[in-house]
Amino acid sequence: MTSEQAEDTAVISFDGVSVTYESRLVLNQVDFRLRNGEFVYLIGQTGAGKSSFLKLIYREVLPAEGRVRVDEYDLGKMSNRQVPFLRRKLGIVFQDFQLLPDRSVYENVAFALEVTGNSGKFIKQRVVEVLSMVGLSNKRNQYPAELSGGEQQRVVIARALANEPRIMLADEPTGNLDPDASASIMELLQQINNRGMAVLMVTHNYDLVRQFPYRTIRINSGKLQDIPQSKIIAAAKR
Repeated sequence: MTSEQAEDTAVISFDGVSVTYESRLVLNQVDFRLRNGEFVYLIGQTGAGKSSFLKLIYREVLPAEGRVRVDEYDLGKMSNRQVPFLRRKLGIVFQDFQLLPDRSVYENVAFALEVTGNSGKFIKQRVVEVLSMVGLSNKRNQYPAELSGGEQQRVVIARALANEPRIMLADEPTGNLDPDASASIMELLQQINNRGMAVLMVTHNYDLVRQFPYRTIRINSGKLQDIPQSKIIAAAKR
């Protein structure tokens, strides 16, 4: 594949990106491509810059140097008014769920569609669709406190899928879950990826990376390193 073809298939691209936080160089001249339909793990020690990496993608942080592109958007050149449209391209899943406790499963997912101005008819149809996709059709009237951790994370994923994003960003989506629930969430993310959505997942769980092998990159001293699967397997055995 030529560099031009690689650029054409990239839904996220970093070119010479540097980020400084409190006078510390967190990312240093980083180049990165997430291609359409690709699944990539992002690993690294606490404080290595993983959160900054994700914040660059949804434009909570701007680079000190370099260029970030997400789909058709050049994030350094876009206006603040365009940011909500950028974020509709992204389905974002956090470790701590961030569900509205006083709203049902249905209402939590519907809320993501209400704030983007969709019609009531479309909202009803789409919520039913995404709850079916994540296996929660029978839980639509329950509240977050009535669900297991794995079920709550499925609601978060359904909410992230609601606006039909091109890219899923998953920030430690299994961090608060037991091994069985973690594997179930990974299988769901794998299904989503198999439908053609690009997935970028931050994780510390090497067992999952070994069990569900995909391209793995590590942030180390401000640089990105591709990690061979053999090294992941060796690390998981320690």
